Order: sequence, then structure tokens, then C-alpha cells
Amino acid sequence: MKAAFLGTVPETFDRVYGPRQRAMLEERVTLLDGVFDSAEAEALREAEVIFSTWGMPACTEAEIRRFLPKVKLLFYAAGSVQAFARPFLRAGVRVFSAWKANAVPVAEFAYSQILLSLKGYFRANSAVEPDRERAHAIQTRYPGGYEARVGLLGCGAIGSRVAMKLRENDVEVLAFDPYLSDVRAAELGVRRAALDEVFAQCDVVSNHLANLPATVGIIRREHLLSMKPYSTLINTGRGAQLSEADLRDMLTADPTRTALIDVLADEAHAQDSVLNGLPNCLMTPHIAGSTGLEVRRMADYMIRAFDCVQAGLPCGDEVTETMLETMA
Repeated sequence: MKAAFLGTVPETFDRVYGPRQRAMLEERVTLLDGVFDSAEAEALREAEVIFSTWGMPACTEAEIRRFLPKVKLLFYAAGSVQAFARPFLRAGVRVFSAWKANAVPVAEFAYSQILLSLKGYFRANSAVEPDRERAHAIQTRYPGGYEARVGLLGCGAIGSRVAMKLRENDVEVLAFDPYLSDVRAAELGVRRAALDEVFAQCDVVSNHLANLPATVGIIRREHLLSMKPYSTLINTGRGAQLSEADLRDMLTADPTRTALIDVLADEAHAQDSVLNGLPNCLMTPHIAGSTGLEVRRMADYMIRAFDCVQAGLPCGDEVTETMLETMA
């Protein structure tokens, strides 16, 4: 079976498909040389399988049928397939994504921040150098990891992982997710709640809502301003899901509140964010997702998905057109 790498950034393939992953692929398929940056490459007409990652080019259904006539399987070693998947699905190509693999480091990142937030780590840490006694006094205002209340926005691949991790702790978890059933909520050990209840009652709120048109601006000003003193908002979802101006007002209205922000509405111009300079807002440069060697986990997931297909087994990494309506 002939397979090919398709993507516009060749060096990204070197990061994601490391030596071990490439060796595993070469045991399974005849891998065409190089990384093709366009579906129009003549050699791709013989390919039956496409492996890709960030930088996957978008193609029309007509282009897929014309230039990739033998391709039946597409394995995307990255997260969202929204930008390119529909034409492939409509052309009869099965699409698989490593979104669950990318959920692993985000969940680990958020979970660690939740526990540290409950302990008052971030505020105490910023105060300890000038005044250690004051830092200790600040920390005592936080609940710690017992009988505290944590809010999760979204219980998809990431939020579900965070919920499962929180089951190890003696905290109550409230979850907002319109698609979360009572059965699934019970499995995760969470209590379904409305957005206003989550924000008003939780000591920490962590955002994991899918990046969809319906979730733009879903976190409203009144939600933010209702947060408790000494509460923390964590956003590893998307910046467009709230107003940064409203978040600034929330943080300045009560300086005991904290925001841990990994995503901004306009990350290309982060230096212009109204959140810059706020002592109770800690920003990281979109690092919650797969970084370093973590990106190779996504290739491993896609190789495993390929093996499942070849064995005729069901695969939880397959994406359908119906799923695209609600997934990031």
C-alpha cells in the first residue's frame, strides 16, 4: 500500500513523525519520498493513504477526486480538521484525527493549574519575594484541594480528561456542556450546571469549550463579574470565547481574582492585549497543547488508527461529517 506525507511545512513533519514513527510507518506502507505541499503532485496519484499534520492544505472535492483518485484514508497527526475535512469526507475519504492525543497535554496543563490555583500558588508566589509573611497570609484565603468547587466549561476530549483527573481529589466539579448527558456526567463524576452557576459558585473555572461559531463570546461580562473573591479563571480554550476588556474589568474590580490565560483573541498581536501589565493576570504563549516531544504522541495515535483500520476494528479517532458540527 502506497502512502504519502501531504503538508505545506516539511520541517513540521520532522517534528511530528520522528525516527521511531517513520520506521513504524515504513514497516506498514510504501512511503513515497519527501513531503508533498500540494495535492496536484503527479506522484500522489498512486497514493492510497495520506499522512499529515499541521499545515495540511485545503482541497476541493473536485481536486481530491482528480488528483488523489486512489486515496481512501487520511490520517491527521494534529487536532482540528475543520479547515479541510468536509471535502475529503464527501469524496469518500475516511478521515482520522489525533485530537484525543492533543487533548492529553492540555488536560495535564489545566489540571496542574487548577490544583495550584486552589492552593493560591500563583498569587502567593508573586508576593513571596517582597514580603513572605504577606504571601503566606494571601495563601490562607484559598480553599486548597479539599471541599473546593471547580467549574469545567466543556466536557469534550479535554474537559473529560480533566474531570477524570479531578476524581482523584476531594473537590466538587460543576460542568457546563449542552451536549453532556446525565449518564456521561455520572461517569465523569461531575454535576451539570448552567454557566451563571459555574461562574458564581466555583473557586476555579477552567474553559475547554470547542472552538465553534456558537461559542464565540459565550462567556459574558456578567459571568466574569460574578466570580468569587480569590477565584481563578483558566483559559486554554479560545480567546474569542470571552471579551478581554470584560476580563480586564473583572480583574480590576476585584484584584483578589486571578486569570491564567494561554490563548488570546489575537495572538499575533499579543503585545497589544488590554490584559498586559495586570498583576493578577498570568499569560502563557499558547503552550497548553502538544509541544516538544509531545507532538510525536499524535503520530503514534494515527499509526494506531491505521492498524485498527487494517484489522477491521472500530477506531475512536475517526471523524464524521456529523461530528464536525460540535467538535473543535
